[in-house]
Amino acid sequence: MNSWNQIYTHFDPVAFYLFGIGIHWYGIMYALALGTALMVGKWLIKRDNIAIDKEAIGDFFLWVEIGVILGARLWYVLFYDTHTAYYLSHPWQIFNPFMDGQFVGIRGMSYHGALVGFLVAAFLFTRRRKQPFFVYMDLVALSVPLGYVFGRIGNFLNQELVGKETTVSWGIYVYDTVTLRHPSQLYEAFLEGVVVFVILMAVRHRVKIAGILTFMYGILYALARFVAEFWREPDVQLGYLYGDWLSMGQLQSLIMMAIALAGLVYAYRRGEPRATAIGRGRSRS
Repeated sequence: MNSWNQIYTHFDPVAFYLFGIGIHWYGIMYALALGTALMVGKWLIKRDNIAIDKEAIGDFFLWVEIGVILGARLWYVLFYDTHTAYYLSHPWQIFNPFMDGQFVGIRGMSYHGALVGFLVAAFLFTRRRKQPFFVYMDLVALSVPLGYVFGRIGNFLNQELVGKETTVSWGIYVYDTVTLRHPSQLYEAFLEGVVVFVILMAVRHRVKIAGILTFMYGILYALARFVAEFWREPDVQLGYLYGDWLSMGQLQSLIMMAIALAGLVYAYRRGEPRATAIGRGRSRS
């Protein structure tokens, strides 16, 4: 296990250089995450005969990607960054990818902010195109989790969002060669990505009401994130918000879960049928 424990000592977070600019593995994983989500979405449209134009889904992903980037960065600045006051007085610096003249990319992104930005962009897109909001949301709920696996692997390769100290044999040395830490990013990739994806895919043909899959995703992700945070080091600038266990990520996950539960009740009461011929694609296999 020694080579695994010491993985960061012989791993370069920069995959290669293009015109003098370092292309990080994190950026590559981010691109793979988006590509995977789009691929799964198009596959589901065809297989499950979902009432979405395959051409429209490409435009939709472009809209929400912009929303994700804006929301993730702004949310991090507002709730996690210790230089919030500086950014509020110098807003043009929020998306500045250079530091001391060096290209370092945009660092500091929040999942919960990405979710808010995504929802705003999705609402605006479906309103503009006069499309049913929850048809798109249910598709995204199925498409995003598998892509999210690559995002967490990107965190791991970028040596960020590190785990707590541990004595387990599969721990990794991050800041030094003395302290082992949980590879919590990989735990999150499994729980928030693989597990959520498998559950939603397993029940998708049984769900007949629009919006149920959307809010199921919210509940499952929030639960997975809440659990995974027990192995993740809290943000150093914030620490724990209560005692020695409630992190900002856990607090926001609890809020997300409460909102998703309320949404689940709303969707059931609304009772709008899913705009899809469930099972048609499956019968061809």
